[in-house]
Amino acid sequence: MEIQQLRVFLAVAEELHFGRAAERLHLAQPPVSRMVRQLERDLGTDLFLRSTRSVQLTAAGAALLAPARELLAATQRAKAGALAAGRGEIGTVKLAYAGASTHVLVGMLAREVRRVHPGIEFRLNSQDFALPALARVLTGDVDVSLGRWDFVPAGVQSRIIVEEHLVMAVPASHRLASKEEVRVADLAGEPFVALPPHEGSVLGDRLRRLSLGAGFDPDIVQRAPDSWTAMALVGAEVGCSLTVSSVAENVTDPHVHFLRVVDETLPIYLRMAWRGTSDNPALPPVLALAERVWPGPPQEAVPEE
Repeated sequence: MEIQQLRVFLAVAEELHFGRAAERLHLAQPPVSRMVRQLERDLGTDLFLRSTRSVQLTAAGAALLAPARELLAATQRAKAGALAAGRGEIGTVKLAYAGASTHVLVGMLAREVRRVHPGIEFRLNSQDFALPALARVLTGDVDVSLGRWDFVPAGVQSRIIVEEHLVMAVPASHRLASKEEVRVADLAGEPFVALPPHEGSVLGDRLRRLSLGAGFDPDIVQRAPDSWTAMALVGAEVGCSLTVSSVAENVTDPHVHFLRVVDETLPIYLRMAWRGTSDNPALPPVLALAERVWPGPPQEAVPEE
């Protein structure tokens, strides 16, 4: 039983006239008659009672009507789905992000994807650190990652979303908590809470550079798995922690105060990254939407890469 045979059968069944069915299908009448006879041979039963004056459905023909319509409708849905997937209107886009500071941004994009592209499933995966999120882009495990990287490898495209500055989180009881700014040299000898060290860690690199520039090695007394935990440890008076302004904007713990770090340092940018060779047709619409939702800093503030 072929799809074209079912189309012809339905046209004849609805018109009850081979000539009108042929006109409706933009076919000559002999091919229509042949296809109906072949379908009857395949099924082993007559579908129509034919006479010189009329064409009527047999009981078998009447029983075939509903299944034939369902099969043709399913075929149309499958074709429409395949075309929509090819145009990127449906599909799946997986995004990995790291840290407490990006969940608001991710929520903004997720809501817009659901509103503008309801056929795209937007899967979110929170990572402890930015580097694994970038590594997952390289392996193709995720389509897009958010993180802070000074450099991205070949084959990965990126766009700056947010420009950030360094802040030092200190306990509310700290001797400098009433200040608005701090130099890293003022914290020599203080205990620090830091994220686990890994290659490409922007905050780890900045803490090391600034401390050495101020003439001391940072005394890291505890490693935190993520920024939320690090801020909780600061609030518990375990130590100070170098972080970024977006973390300060998203943490409301009254036991933690944030001081802007005034030492000169390289800019910190939150980036979105994706593989330039990705063949996921649902990715370009999401990237275009992200550019609207996250327009990024003013162009003059972005360094050439």
